[in-house]
Amino acid sequence: MPFPTRRLLLVSTPVGPLGSGLGGGVELTLLNLYKGLTAQGHHITVLAPEGSHLGDVPIVEIAGQLQPTAHTQGRDTPIVLPSNSVLGQMWCHARQHQDQYDLIVNLAYDWLPFYLTEFFATPVAHFVTMGSLSDAMDAAIHRVAHRFPHRLGAYTRTQAETFGVADAFEILSSAVDLDLYQFCPTPGNALAWLGRISPEKGLEDALEAATIAQAPLKILGKLEDADYWQQLCQRFPSAVDSYLGFLPTHELQQVLRQCRALVMTPRWVEAFGNVAIEALACGVPVIAYQRGGPTEIVQPGKTGWLVAPDHVPGLVDAIANIDSLDRHACRHQAETDYSLSALTTRFECWFETIITAQSA
Repeated sequence: MPFPTRRLLLVSTPVGPLGSGLGGGVELTLLNLYKGLTAQGHHITVLAPEGSHLGDVPIVEIAGQLQPTAHTQGRDTPIVLPSNSVLGQMWCHARQHQDQYDLIVNLAYDWLPFYLTEFFATPVAHFVTMGSLSDAMDAAIHRVAHRFPHRLGAYTRTQAETFGVADAFEILSSAVDLDLYQFCPTPGNALAWLGRISPEKGLEDALEAATIAQAPLKILGKLEDADYWQQLCQRFPSAVDSYLGFLPTHELQQVLRQCRALVMTPRWVEAFGNVAIEALACGVPVIAYQRGGPTEIVQPGKTGWLVAPDHVPGLVDAIANIDSLDRHACRHQAETDYSLSALTTRFECWFETIITAQSA
């Protein structure tokens, strides 16, 4: 039975314009939600910082100063709202226009939208895109969990457990548009590393493992921390020529699909790891630390290998065994578990639970 047609406002992250790469996995999630929900006839409005672009998605752009990224702050960092804050302006816009929507969906990992939940007449759903990073955010999430049941969503159970109220979350996973990723049965010799170049992503471990394994490493993603990158280049001179930049999906998958494996080396609890399912969609196995979201994606011995966290020799061993895996199994997992239609159905069910409860 189809779901009722809904008017939905998707409010993006305030840390950077869509298309800049600063939002990490939020950008891909928002794009896929837009595609999937509009295909089902829902009316979607996307609210994002000025300068945003996301394919053909129409965006209401809001001017203002960008918000600091949560992963660069300490656990006890006070709440910060810059002067002329884009976050404040986005939620002011949402409040002023709330009667035009059946549901407002927050994708910002920030204290303010959670605090404002009780002041909106239109229900606000929160899709939380990272694990626990600050005491203030934990408190805000706990408050919503207790006062507004069913309003919290997360990528993975592992991510939700970091907040101590995992049962309050709807586990929604993620997806890719499979039509955008081409399967490659015969890769070259290179490995891939894909993500924001920032200390919590642990790129140095991938570089060290690739050096030991004598395998070229292709580095793709947003250069977020220039000082960190310079330190890596001094330690691993080959990194300079290995870095291919932050590429759009079409160009990204052309590089990724030709790699033997994707190596994921997070030093924090990844909420999910969209790059893993991008790799699987190309038929590329995933080697990842057994930490966070990738533990719920990788099927050891079938679509990749899970390695003890921060254990470079384990990465090297996994690289040596990567060619024993069937790349067709990787693509099959992406098609079965991470299609746009499956993602859309999960979110529609969650949205209906919230809207129905609000109108009861």
